[in-house]
Amino acid sequence: MNKKELNELKELLDLKLSFYNNSSFISEDPIAIPHQFNKKQDIEIMGLLMATIAWGNRKSIIKSGEKLLDIMEGQPYHFIQNYDGNVKPDFHFVHRTFQTEDLHFFITALHRLYKEFDSMEKVFQANNILPGALGRIISFRNYMLQTSHALRSKKHLSNPLKNSAAKRLNMFLRWMVRSDEQGVDFGIWKDIASSELYLPLDVHTGNVARKLNILKRKQNDLKALEEIMIVLRKLDDKDPVKYDYALFSLGVHKDLD
Repeated sequence: MNKKELNELKELLDLKLSFYNNSSFISEDPIAIPHQFNKKQDIEIMGLLMATIAWGNRKSIIKSGEKLLDIMEGQPYHFIQNYDGNVKPDFHFVHRTFQTEDLHFFITALHRLYKEFDSMEKVFQANNILPGALGRIISFRNYMLQTSHALRSKKHLSNPLKNSAAKRLNMFLRWMVRSDEQGVDFGIWKDIASSELYLPLDVHTGNVARKLNILKRKQNDLKALEEIMIVLRKLDDKDPVKYDYALFSLGVHKDLD
């Protein structure tokens, strides 16, 4: 894109950004569940779980989130601290392909994590495998998979090394890292810069990006994500993923149709 096209794109996206990056967005989005808490660990736990089940209708995702809260008796951190991963779970949970066995694995892995660290952020370590948040996702994935798990559970921890755009984990990182006066994202992690973040690329944001000529690639994979991020970083190299709200808004309102 030339300079004129970039300026026009920035003007459009800055305008749409305000539609969803405000407090009114929270109640109808999966982020509403972790927003019920003030304790850092509760926010991290529910943020991770809500991002992990974030596919399908937003209302159904929130309903499943409420089921998760019921299972954990409204105290995620306390529940995980006292969880015995060696005992068969006495709960039942299903959201699409994320089911009881997968939830048991996640909770058992988080029990171990919080025995070792005071925050989940400590496991998202930077590395030289992939840049920025993508490398951090690999570090987190590797840590989680050290806990005994069924083969089926691996798919719920996306792997950028397999060309995955890792939409859910990138969304979780956006929630934890981004900070602005609007207060939708939590900004409770201070050791990761917003400039490292990647867009939570999905079907809707991918389609909008193609209509805006930000994306040429047909698949919504890691290569497509890198293509989009080149443009978004030109618009704001310090906080490129704020434009996730704008792309989402354009998709929901079908303003480009």
